[in-house]
Amino acid sequence: MKFTLSWLKEHLDTEATLAELRHGLTMLGLEVEGVSNPAEQLKGFVVGYVVEAVQHPNADRLRLCKVDIGSGSVIQVVCGAPNARTGLKGIFAPTGSFIPGTGITLKASKIRGEESNGMLCSSRELQLGDDHSGIIDLPADTLTGRPAAEALGLDDAVIEIKVTPNRPDCLGVRGIARDLAAAGFGTLKRFIPHTVTGTYHSPLWWRHGYRVEMDSPCPIVVGRHFRGLKNGPSPDWLQRRLKAIGLRPISALVDITNLVTYDLNRPLHVFDAKKLNGDLVMRQARDGEQILALDGKTYTLDPSIAVIADAKGVHGLGGIMGGEDTGVGDDTTEVFLEVAYFDPIRTAASGRKLGILSDARYRFERGIDPESVWWGAEVAARLILGLCGGETSEVVSTGIMPAWRRSYDLRPDRVKTLTAIDVPAAETASILTRLGFTVQGNGPWSVAVPSWRPDIIGEADLVEEVTRVYGFDNIPTTSLPRLSPISKPVRSPRQRRVPQARRALAARGLNEAVSWSFLPRAQAERFGGGGADLRLLNSIASELDTMRPSILPNLVDAAKRNEARGLADPALFEVGPQYRDATPTGQQAVAAGIRHKKAVPRNWAGPARDVDAFDAKADAMAVLEAIGAPVDNMFATHGSGSGNEAGGAPDWYHPGRSGAIKLGDRVMAWFGELHPEIVAAADLSGPVAAFEVFLDAPPLPKPKATKARPKLVLSAFQPLERDFAFIVDAGVEAERLVRAARNADKALITAARVFDVYAGKGVPDDKKSIALSVTLQPVERTLTDAEIEAASAKIVAAVTKATGAALRG
Repeated sequence: MKFTLSWLKEHLDTEATLAELRHGLTMLGLEVEGVSNPAEQLKGFVVGYVVEAVQHPNADRLRLCKVDIGSGSVIQVVCGAPNARTGLKGIFAPTGSFIPGTGITLKASKIRGEESNGMLCSSRELQLGDDHSGIIDLPADTLTGRPAAEALGLDDAVIEIKVTPNRPDCLGVRGIARDLAAAGFGTLKRFIPHTVTGTYHSPLWWRHGYRVEMDSPCPIVVGRHFRGLKNGPSPDWLQRRLKAIGLRPISALVDITNLVTYDLNRPLHVFDAKKLNGDLVMRQARDGEQILALDGKTYTLDPSIAVIADAKGVHGLGGIMGGEDTGVGDDTTEVFLEVAYFDPIRTAASGRKLGILSDARYRFERGIDPESVWWGAEVAARLILGLCGGETSEVVSTGIMPAWRRSYDLRPDRVKTLTAIDVPAAETASILTRLGFTVQGNGPWSVAVPSWRPDIIGEADLVEEVTRVYGFDNIPTTSLPRLSPISKPVRSPRQRRVPQARRALAARGLNEAVSWSFLPRAQAERFGGGGADLRLLNSIASELDTMRPSILPNLVDAAKRNEARGLADPALFEVGPQYRDATPTGQQAVAAGIRHKKAVPRNWAGPARDVDAFDAKADAMAVLEAIGAPVDNMFATHGSGSGNEAGGAPDWYHPGRSGAIKLGDRVMAWFGELHPEIVAAADLSGPVAAFEVFLDAPPLPKPKATKARPKLVLSAFQPLERDFAFIVDAGVEAERLVRAARNADKALITAARVFDVYAGKGVPDDKKSIALSVTLQPVERTLTDAEIEAASAKIVAAVTKATGAALRG
């Protein structure tokens, strides 16, 4: 919503500065989006008087002008405008001025051998219009040396505010002035729509094509006929006002409707009466009817759209736009005025269906003052007669007034209980009265809502009105009570797992991706989903129609797009939800990632290496460790296939190069290479290692009795390592040996790791050799040889019992 400062002051008697008004509007909830002052770009430009204009001695189309700029000095300007003449008064730009229409800064120069100091400007050069056929020609009585902005009527600040949908009353300048007056920025001037007496009976009448109810598409419409009009350009003051807010002046009649729309939030429309065929009827469109609207487009209608029609056809879209065939022109001498109230919801629905956003629709769909149908007809009549002459008929109308009258009880202490602001009762009543409410009683008050406030529907809304006018700055600052002397974390341990997983994967060199939570149905079915309960009813794209059962398909697509743009060896991860079913427990928090092609690129230090299942397993274990899961108690099971989720990874992983990380019988993560057919379908070459970690699966750590860290216990004795090589069946996992060795003596053994795996000469065909390094850490004394041998025997016995291994000789 745009308006000028002088326009505002026609409704508001105020001494407040522009800065004070700007701050006040924002604090009232009418956020100021910008303030522009056209005078700023014309600073230094003045009215110049051409004392003499003679032919340039060296050019046929140039003239030498002696320009008096009011300071007692006469300046020579070379001018090429055909209307440059002696005695002309125009806009002079001195040397050093920036010309907004051309983007140049003037410099003193010689043109065809003659000095030129400054410039006489055209409208186009000042961005005041498209005319550049000649320089601006001001009235002869314009004061020489007067600032150009004043002479052109451009010394008026333009304010633009953001109006929220619940404040339609502020889509008119008077509504804005009312809010400012209520907040103490001046006094609201009286608005008296004087009755204009008609001099004849209207030859046209308004009628309804349906039974009128309170909620009809158009419950009431008022109008009057005018004749003997002269429709030409509107006066200069009106044109300047419309131009200032970005509207193009068209003619006096059209400009009057725009003025009343922006001034009083009262949309109007005028029909050329000579182009109508009988009375105008408010009705619903017939299926297939068409209208050529004022925007030059033809619209096909249906019965849900309210229209204005006569016996010949449709001439207007109710509350949206008029028709071109009955629009007014320069030859219009008779008009029929429309001042109607249209239902907000139906107007919005029709506007959306037709794809039209007009000033009228913008206001009607938010709700205008129903009573404005009466005073709007008087305001329009006074302006039309004043600017176009002629005479008017008596007022004609049809319909019933919508039931806008309502009252709500307001308890005097309710402002404080809801907002903590202690507003005196007298001030509360005064604020509401200044806003146009009627306050009666002693407490609770009965507050009658004015007709222009459709947004007020209860006591809380009345409290909001008082609070915003009294000032939100007056809300006391109160700290929340401390529930504990010690600050507690904002997030729970389970909630902290998401950022912990992100940091762990980023530290391992993966890049985070954010993808849609849905994907094509075919992909969902391949990854174990696609059920009817997870289909989207209104998807953003026809192919993205199913909630994702896994994050991996989206990451594969992302890797494909990145590789197509030259990113080699993508490593991506995402932490987010995936959906097993539509129940509240069917959503899982998952950290998933993929690596494609090379785990180690070509380098001078060693050979390149493709990604494999062990890279994915390492990523998954890093996430589990970062979120505090008991990784020492976890183990991996290998293999995949349909229905094999209990033992290994699901069937979108490679059947021989994948597995699951488990804690007891609970799956903590899946890892491995993706199934070759999935990789091929994505048009990716080379292996793709992937993992899925279920962040909610690991149990939460048991709460500690104290927040203090435990005592650090260090051994004074050196640790020692012993190596063991075992012959086991080829299908035995190395992890089973490590776990058995570590658990052989938990008090003495602190670590066990695999340092070699061998199969070949010296080892049976169905066997393999796994070598372990076991760390022994004494804490009481240095171990004797006998104690070391005893510990070694325990390790061998434990591994043999758990895996059937034999110590390699």
